[in-house]
Amino acid sequence: MNLIEEFNAYRSEMNEKIMASDNKVIKRFFNLDTNTYAEGALDIKTKEMIGLACSMVLRCDDCIKYHLGKAHEAGLNKEQIFEVFSIATIIGGSIVIPHLRRAVEYWELLEQEGKSDV
Repeated sequence: MNLIEEFNAYRSEMNEKIMASDNKVIKRFFNLDTNTYAEGALDIKTKEMIGLACSMVLRCDDCIKYHLGKAHEAGLNKEQIFEVFSIATIIGGSIVIPHLRRAVEYWELLEQEGKSDV
């Protein structure tokens, strides 16, 4: 199992367990998150770029992977992703660089996976 499959499988498994708790507050929070990234006044690509930059600045590797995956699904290209990386690095400073390294690795995997699907 590669890094992308492993991340998605773990995330799905744990989200199912979390939702099975039937906690109203958690369910509402997850729903709010889902609705935030839906098409609206801003398109999905823009929202994913914002989510990615914020996740990098907040240094959440799981969030970074999630938003990279969604950005890839939405059709962002490498040049656009690296502009987001540059914004996040400027805002967050050098502490973002380790997350930038892992983000570049994950993006490369997404690109490779996309090429193998063709």
